[in-house]
Amino acid sequence: MLTGDIPPNQTIYIKNLNEKVKKEELKRSLYSLFSQYGSILDVVALKTPKLRGQAWVVFTEITSASEAVRQMQNFPFYDKPMRIQYAKSKSDCIAKEDGSYDKKKKQEEKAERKRRAEESQQSSMGNGASAENGAPAAPFRQGNPSAQEAVAPNNILFIENLPHEATSMMLEMLFQQYPGFREVRMIEAKPGIAFVEFEDDQQSSMSMQALQGFKITPHNPMTITFAKK
Repeated sequence: MLTGDIPPNQTIYIKNLNEKVKKEELKRSLYSLFSQYGSILDVVALKTPKLRGQAWVVFTEITSASEAVRQMQNFPFYDKPMRIQYAKSKSDCIAKEDGSYDKKKKQEEKAERKRRAEESQQSSMGNGASAENGAPAAPFRQGNPSAQEAVAPNNILFIENLPHEATSMMLEMLFQQYPGFREVRMIEAKPGIAFVEFEDDQQSSMSMQALQGFKITPHNPMTITFAKK
């Protein structure tokens, strides 16, 4: 097992990442993919020669990190299987590598990130989301109920409230985890929406329930309904 003798902690270390992906896109995609397992404090990816193809994802809870390690091991990410383990010492190894290591500053930054995460969780709870991972406490709580009732279940989902920086690859990584996934269709002329096609309506319904309200960014919970035909 890749984790070896490293004890479980809230930071996971990912390697074998596609080095051709730009740093900011890589960080956004990792955030989108791993936030389904819990609240994320930080995503770190550096483009220095020794750290290319590697990244660190810091969760607020060890249980979230453990679930991510179990579920996403060897997941095909930008055409390469991810290798995941618990980080040895995320903050130190990165700071020492880029020459910015400052123990006092790191402690202050950690406290600030924790404070922001707690505020974000409280805000999410106020909007009907669960405190555990920022996702809805139950499916179909978000979106337009009347729209759900008006459109009969079918194999194509209509996705709304996407951030403008969302890409087809981000959505594919989310939805391809569910059986029957076929394709994602973005609407270039209308940022913020997309269509996701499955083989049948049962499979599309399953992914809708699982991802309803999923936050690609902290401020963009997805609204999913069946597409009109």
